[in-house]
Amino acid sequence: MHRHISILGSTGSIGRQSLDVIAACGMTVAALTANRDAALVEAQARRFKPELAVMMDGAAADDLRVRLADTSVRVASGPEGLMEAATLERADTVITAVVGVVGLRPTLAAVERGKRIALANKETLVCGGELVMDGAAAHGAEVVPVDSEHSALFQCLQGCQDRGEVRRLILTASGGPFFGYSRQALERVTLEQALRHPNWSMGAKITVDSATLMNKGLEYIEAMRLYAMPCEKISIVVHRESIVHSLVEYCDNAMLAQLGTADMRLPIQYALTWPARTDAVAGSLDLLSCPPLTFAQPDLDAFPCLRLAMDAARTGGTATAVLNGANEAAVGLFLEGKIRFMDIPAMVERALSRVKSVQNPTLEDILDADAAARAAAAL
Repeated sequence: MHRHISILGSTGSIGRQSLDVIAACGMTVAALTANRDAALVEAQARRFKPELAVMMDGAAADDLRVRLADTSVRVASGPEGLMEAATLERADTVITAVVGVVGLRPTLAAVERGKRIALANKETLVCGGELVMDGAAAHGAEVVPVDSEHSALFQCLQGCQDRGEVRRLILTASGGPFFGYSRQALERVTLEQALRHPNWSMGAKITVDSATLMNKGLEYIEAMRLYAMPCEKISIVVHRESIVHSLVEYCDNAMLAQLGTADMRLPIQYALTWPARTDAVAGSLDLLSCPPLTFAQPDLDAFPCLRLAMDAARTGGTATAVLNGANEAAVGLFLEGKIRFMDIPAMVERALSRVKSVQNPTLEDILDADAAARAAAAL
């Protein structure tokens, strides 16, 4: 199927790799959005010729208008522009690759128009997963995951006729750069160390989340909502090699796993072409040169962010939005050098203890919880 695609977050790692896939598969770009990098968006727009290009920053949008004045590309700005890109009539597919809860509103808007959501924004399902999935069911939208672990689960679940056959979903975690560290050792780690992921090349925020294991906690919550699975049917194992991207265990004790290289173009391609498969963009996995595959339990004492996320998942309601908002605020401060690595879980825990959870939340409840969490985390 030839798809017309809006990319929300075209200058980030997922956005750039999505454009690689789109070019290789001969698909069409309908819209591009980014934050401030007008020069890169200009280059992308000249190559892919979208109808619309959006910059969240107003000054960057003005710059881009000048840069693209000799083209037919229309330039918009701010949250309104992001919403327009997500709901553009020409686009049948929206890749949500923006970072943070900012992705929730445009994803919901795209869902209401029955589009395919190639979901790379964890925070959308973490904060508003019930709204997104209920909306998708009501409007005939498709939510297909881009995260490597969730793409793996999605692919492995094609092997069941009924979700009742599933015993559990098993998410794999690389363990990040600090696997095996004690809690005391983690008190001394630096920002530079936290940004050295052993297997994946990602943006700064998600790299820090991988170092704290919050990233895996967010994926735990995503799995619960994306696949309508209770917490007790979701497990996490540390798999340092990042070759097995996740597994599904069935009631007959069979396990299906998806293996591949650490290349995000594979799950991006599957999200765009599903239920079909097309010739590979990503490289192939050479089984004969693979290292031994190892698995271990995550250390919830040394990495309390994972425990906090699992607890928030069990609480439900806006607790997961509080978790996410506080974590976004804390990681932002860590990246600015204002707090230490282990201050991140402390700030998240403080917010969870101070902001009351609301069950069956509306969008307004979720956004209020997010704002309250950011304020509580900083106190």
